[in-house]
Amino acid sequence: MARRNQRPLLLFFVTLTAGAGLSAQAPAPDLSDQEVAHVAVTANSIDIELAKYAQTRTQNTEVRKFAATMIADHGAVNAQAAALAGRLGVVPRDNAVSQSLMTGAGTARAAIEKLDGSAFDRAYMDREIGYHQAVLDALDGLLIPSSSNAELKKLLVDVRPAIAAHLAHAKQLRSSLGSQ
Repeated sequence: MARRNQRPLLLFFVTLTAGAGLSAQAPAPDLSDQEVAHVAVTANSIDIELAKYAQTRTQNTEVRKFAATMIADHGAVNAQAAALAGRLGVVPRDNAVSQSLMTGAGTARAAIEKLDGSAFDRAYMDREIGYHQAVLDALDGLLIPSSSNAELKKLLVDVRPAIAAHLAHAKQLRSSLGSQ
């Protein structure tokens, strides 16, 4: 598939890959459909893994329920993506963006592993707010516009409302946790 010259959404890369060696000066990469698919699957998998970790650490029932929703919803999107890739005979392709997401995920997890109790809950929810906002920005500014395959684009468009709902839920839950 031909690559297109896409340069939007540096915020996405800066937000999701803080500490991963990318800067606001770097242009957004050109992504093929296979690479867009890999970024989407990677982003979902990262959130699933952190939610599983959060479930082992939180004592807050609402945070635990939120994490369970992340596992279920992001897992369902990954299942849809896998089915689509299989139907199309497309193999998602690893790329610098996916690799940076993984590096950023490790950094984020290391930061919250040090925390306990309500401090952990607040940090986890802060991370979920930032992550879901960045994913929305990426969908709107890079992933959807970069997709040339109509079915891949439709999948990305169709999951966008769920990501927005996750963001709203995360903000509401975070506000209930207070400051400190």
